[in-house]
Amino acid sequence: MGGPEPRPGRSAADQVGHFYPIELVRAITVTWLFSGLRSDEIARLRLGCIRWQHQNAPIHGDSDQVLARDAICLLDVPTHKTGTAFTKPVDPILGRAIDAWQDVRPGQPLFVDRRTGEQVNLLFAFRARRISSSYINNTVIPMLCRKAGVPAADVRGNITSHRARSTIASQLYNAKEPMTLFELQAWLGHRSPQSTQYYAKITPATPTRAYTDAGYFERNVRTIEVLIDRDAVEGGATAAGEPWQYYDLGHGFCNYTFFEQCPHRMACAKCDFYTPKDSSKALLLEAKDNLQRMLATVPLTDDERAAVDDGQAALDRLLGQLADVATPAGPTPQQISAAVQATLLPVSRSTRG
Repeated sequence: MGGPEPRPGRSAADQVGHFYPIELVRAITVTWLFSGLRSDEIARLRLGCIRWQHQNAPIHGDSDQVLARDAICLLDVPTHKTGTAFTKPVDPILGRAIDAWQDVRPGQPLFVDRRTGEQVNLLFAFRARRISSSYINNTVIPMLCRKAGVPAADVRGNITSHRARSTIASQLYNAKEPMTLFELQAWLGHRSPQSTQYYAKITPATPTRAYTDAGYFERNVRTIEVLIDRDAVEGGATAAGEPWQYYDLGHGFCNYTFFEQCPHRMACAKCDFYTPKDSSKALLLEAKDNLQRMLATVPLTDDERAAVDDGQAALDRLLGQLADVATPAGPTPQQISAAVQATLLPVSRSTRG
């Protein structure tokens, strides 16, 4: 059974035993989350407000084979504060929850619609009583917050029935294939697009997705293997200035601490921070047991990316630009006379996890 509905002026003891069936509570909750309706509109929904459609033809709600594929669920919304009655598509999970409640809903008397004055068969009624429009705020939201272990308020204030309406509107506007402003206006039942603009806020995910689609990260970031000498770190040798990280350049190691800032990182000029792999020092390093191998990211400039992607001609241009640029040790590649032997840094494409 679902939770009780608080009734103004009644003590807690008086309210004991006024429980709703779980199908009713679930249907109201799912309608609140997925319909984008105001609490008053939810309370005034009519029996039979859910319709199923497949290929522009109405179908029965228990057509399991069709519903499992691509049936459309339609919700009939009654006259509301900003417009007349209309029909909108909703998620099938909402339709199934309402169908489940209608299957077990006991017969109820007709009620007077508070807005139109009509005698109607309300969807959300039980024991000859209509569900209050405050039921979501007073019972459903506190119950969900309590079960989820989250506070009933956040930086935006109290979580109210209107929160779900604004949230789903923002999600539809920021979806991968978003609704236009006018489509969202029709779905929310607004009289004017000015009202809809309040909900149509671009979330951080939208520019993030655009940035991701631009592919900047994949184009301009590479990874290189780096060896961490844990003996040097744990033994305190690093405090005395001893090197502890070694970037694997393929033909040797670089122990310059700020390697990612070195202008010669993509084509090492073999300054004093360089150790050839065929040297005894490099062989001793690779023979250590307490080495940790990691990957470090290397952001590339346009010239460096061209050297990686376009081959020797681009590499020669890069080397020419760096010929008179000082290395971390001081001398330029021209002074070291290493530009002719320079080889491109062995990097691999970096992907986000």
